[in-house]
Amino acid sequence: MAEQTPSKTVPAPRRAGINTGPGKLLVTLYGIFTVGAASRSVVQLSTRFHEAPLAYILSAVAAVVYAFITLSLVRGGEGARKAALTCCALELLGVLAVGTWTLAEPSAFPDATVWSDYGMGYLFIPVALPVTGLWWLRSRNSGGAGA
Repeated sequence: MAEQTPSKTVPAPRRAGINTGPGKLLVTLYGIFTVGAASRSVVQLSTRFHEAPLAYILSAVAAVVYAFITLSLVRGGEGARKAALTCCALELLGVLAVGTWTLAEPSAFPDATVWSDYGMGYLFIPVALPVTGLWWLRSRNSGGAGA
């Protein structure tokens, strides 16, 4: 009679979550930009809305996008990774659109937004951040990424 041995299933190695390693730096930077953009837009919207409503509303939108990405990165998991990936792509499109718009029609923006001139007022971090986020989140595309 042949001797049967129990089959052993070796689990696939787990990849680090989206909020580990370089992901911690992304969480920190997105957190800082959330606080900065939100506080700036709250002050601008409440005290000077009439001066540049479009710019101030766009700064508030940027703050919401940054907050969502921050929370997604902190939460981790595959669903959060996909949500953050989508938001980073939308953020990059926003930065490119607003950056181009501010250069093409400066009169539309009497005051700057976070994304004006591709984030020049913020050392171009607003354009580099979503590119870095997209790279990081795509590199975490694997079963077991997260939690």
